[in-house]
Amino acid sequence: MTTAVHRPTVTARINTTGAPAPDTWTATVYINTHDDNFGGYQPHHPLAAATRRDDSALRLAFHASDRVHSHETAAHAAFDVGNLYGADDHGQTWPVDIRSVSVGDVIKITSPDHWIRHLRVGPRGFTAVPEPTALVPLAGERVTHRY
Repeated sequence: MTTAVHRPTVTARINTTGAPAPDTWTATVYINTHDDNFGGYQPHHPLAAATRRDDSALRLAFHASDRVHSHETAAHAAFDVGNLYGADDHGQTWPVDIRSVSVGDVIKITSPDHWIRHLRVGPRGFTAVPEPTALVPLAGERVTHRY
């Protein structure tokens, strides 16, 4: 003999807003606000994290692929987005009121396994630097037009 049993259905909603997928590289760009920012980044230079218009963090995301597979290739992808060459893998583009990513800026890259490297943008690529400590608000780096 069998007996029917009613089991309740449980539905759970997991909030993943802002949480990257496990195979995702993330990038945060720090704009060099020093007077001589294009001369290259120095540890004493003040840096401002790029943000959206509402001042929330701008975190670019790139899925692990043949194109993005290392800290350096993720930095190249972030540099491209920061120079208006497309969007990240979630469709996020560079804010039009922040200057383009340039020599002297620093890009923080977090790998899918959570290893973090800070890479300074140089004239011919990227160089690892210690984690920046001179962080300032972005206010002065927002622009009203592009050149």
